[in-house]
Formats: sequence, structure tokens, C-alpha cells
Amino acid sequence: MRTLFKDDNAFTGLEAAIVLIAFIVVAAVFSYVILGAGFFTTQKSQEVVHTGVQQASSSMEVIGNVYGIAEDSTSKESGTSAHLQYIKFTIGNTAGGTALDVSKMVVTYTDPEIRSPDIKYVTGDEATATTLVEASRTMDGKTDTTMGKWCILEKVNANDDTILEPGEQFIIGVSTPGTAKVNVPFTVNLQPSVGAVFALKRTAPAGIYPVNILY
Repeated sequence: MRTLFKDDNAFTGLEAAIVLIAFIVVAAVFSYVILGAGFFTTQKSQEVVHTGVQQASSSMEVIGNVYGIAEDSTSKESGTSAHLQYIKFTIGNTAGGTALDVSKMVVTYTDPEIRSPDIKYVTGDEATATTLVEASRTMDGKTDTTMGKWCILEKVNANDDTILEPGEQFIIGVSTPGTAKVNVPFTVNLQPSVGAVFALKRTAPAGIYPVNILY
């Protein structure tokens, strides 16, 4: 009669191998998840940094002087005017700056008496100095129709679109209200669709002539 002996050695080794493989698989999956989350976090951090730099920097700069224009109400005796009708200045891209759509720029005007938070952008036949002078006569910053107007008066080395590209220059005109009188400080903010606000802080001169360099 044969005697049967019970031996679990083979089963114990197989079970240990299964458990070991399971641990390896779980560790591999866990490592993949951790690495994926780390890469995702790194990418998001890079996006935040790049976006922050883009928003904090400006791709636009003023080239040359800022001029205050007073075309009407000029006194024949003194040759001076009561106030500025509009200002004009030339803008271009900064070194290494990206192209920007000037038509999407938000322009605001502020002085001690008036604030126009969203001056209207005009194009076509309205984009003239005469339009800016007419807007100056009614500009008081109280309603949408009296916020004033701004436009591209002229383009230098540029095509017909409103995209300010490297090497191009746009001459911008912004109407100013009747409060832009002698020795009155004012600020014109240029807010592009992407980038930081560019602030033009100037003071109307002690004597306002038809053309004035503003400081």
C-alpha cells in the first residue's frame, strides 16, 4: 500500500511569484501615474510662467515724441488755444516683440476732472484729425457717445491691416476733452489684447499752440 505525502513547496513558490509579479505591476502603474502627474504639473507650471511673462511684458513702445494738437479756438492775438483737441504719437514693436492687433486695443483717458474708460476706435473715413477734433468738443466721459475717439492716422512701412508687426509703425491719434488745458496732467492708457498696459503720462504745456511737444 502506497503512502501519500503532502508537499506544498511547489505551490508556495508559485504563490510567491504571483504576489511578486502583482507588486511589480502595481508599482509600475503607480510610478507611471506619478510620473504622468509630474509631467502634467511641470507643463502647467511652464504655461503659467510663459503666460505671466507675456502678460507682464509689453510688445509695444512709443517712438519719438508725443504731440498735442489744438486745431481750433486759436486766439489770433496770442496764437494759443484754450485746450488740446487730440494727441498723436507713433507706436512700434519692442525688440523681439510679437505682432499685435491694434484695433483690439482699449484706450482710456484720465485727468483730474474727466475719465473716459473706453474711447471708441474708428476706422475708414472717420479715421481723420477732423473726427478727433469734433469728438473733443463733446467729450466728457459720461456716456458711450461722449467717451471720445481714437484712430490710426497713418501707417509707416506697413500694409493695409491693423496688425502691428516688427518693422511697422502706426501713428495713433486720441481725442482729448476740453479739460486738457494749460498745465493739466493727464494719462492715456493703451491696453493691448495681450500684454501689459502702456501708460502715456503727459502734461499740457503752459501755452497751447497748434502743435505742442508734450512732456
